[in-house]
Amino acid sequence: MAKAKGIRQVGYLDCPGGGQVVVEGTTVFIGHMRNPHGTSVVDVSDPKNPKLLAKVTMPAGTHSHKVRVGNGIMLTNHELLGARVLRGEVAPKEFRGGLGVYDIENPAEPKLILNWEVSGPAAPGTGVHRFDFDGRYAYISPTCDGYVGNIVMILDFKNPARPEEVGRWWMPGQWTGGGEKPSWEGSAHRCHHPLRVGNRLYTSYWHGGLVILDIDDMRKPKFVSGLDWSPPFPWPTHTALRVPFKVDGRDLMVVSDEDVIRLPNCPPYPSAFLWVVDITDEKHPAQFSSFQLDHIPPVEQPYMTGCHQPVEKITSPEIPVAWFAHGLRVVDISKPHAPREIAYYLPDPPPGSERVQSNDVFVDHRGLIYLLDRVRGLNILERT
Repeated sequence: MAKAKGIRQVGYLDCPGGGQVVVEGTTVFIGHMRNPHGTSVVDVSDPKNPKLLAKVTMPAGTHSHKVRVGNGIMLTNHELLGARVLRGEVAPKEFRGGLGVYDIENPAEPKLILNWEVSGPAAPGTGVHRFDFDGRYAYISPTCDGYVGNIVMILDFKNPARPEEVGRWWMPGQWTGGGEKPSWEGSAHRCHHPLRVGNRLYTSYWHGGLVILDIDDMRKPKFVSGLDWSPPFPWPTHTALRVPFKVDGRDLMVVSDEDVIRLPNCPPYPSAFLWVVDITDEKHPAQFSSFQLDHIPPVEQPYMTGCHQPVEKITSPEIPVAWFAHGLRVVDISKPHAPREIAYYLPDPPPGSERVQSNDVFVDHRGLIYLLDRVRGLNILERT
């Protein structure tokens, strides 16, 4: 049986596992982890009885696990599967990673406008990973010819049929085509995804930590500051999330590390957790508190046990977080030096999995919480 405190289930959708869930009005968009499932569009006007409206598929060797919507447009990422998950799959020769651009004036009938493609040869892991979209501009993490790992790029969708690159930024050392030499192994320092608040991009950079970029001039994003705690902490930085209001008189970020591939030669830790970073002086960001689940034993845990992804639209100091094998955790940061858990929901393991794998979370205008499992299923929840 599911375990819960302060949260109850309203509805459930049995669907293939997903990487991201977003809600627009009473329509849910789900990006799925594995082909042939690409994106599902679901009606939740009655959240007790969600109804599938449409599906977009993906070919072998690829996936489309992220989705954003705005201004009648749906963007989905296109990415070739990494070498460790291909398992003999071969993508079509003509496939290039990038973005799928769809007209969703009628959400039940998504109409493909364009497949926007990244530059360079198709290789495992190339394409666009995660991204942000405000209805006009997309802030993406593409692989590009001449660069090691994903970089930051801004695309203008004023004309969705002809998106235009506005600007790009990369961590010095990534532009090997320009003669730069990375100081890290492989693509350890790469853009995971940028999130815009005002004229800043708060950007997670995997084992390169986080960076804050000034995009007052989008053509030339400028480095403001950065912070990297890997090492000594072994996990990659997954999400750098600006809190859009002051808490206790301070400007804050909530930053999640992802409990996946660990950086070698780091001290052992049980599993990834959540950070609170003070950016009141944004040129000198400082992590000054953290949150970890009390009941995780103080020994190393299997991958995908700990933290993954906080809700990206923060409306209060109570922040829902998808916590992989521990379901949904709601973390209160109203006292930012002492984050505490105030509610949780741990679903039953989905069919095909020995444990829960909560991957993403979204809260809609009704206060309903959508918790997506990367193996199978979408739980629709509410606070009690």
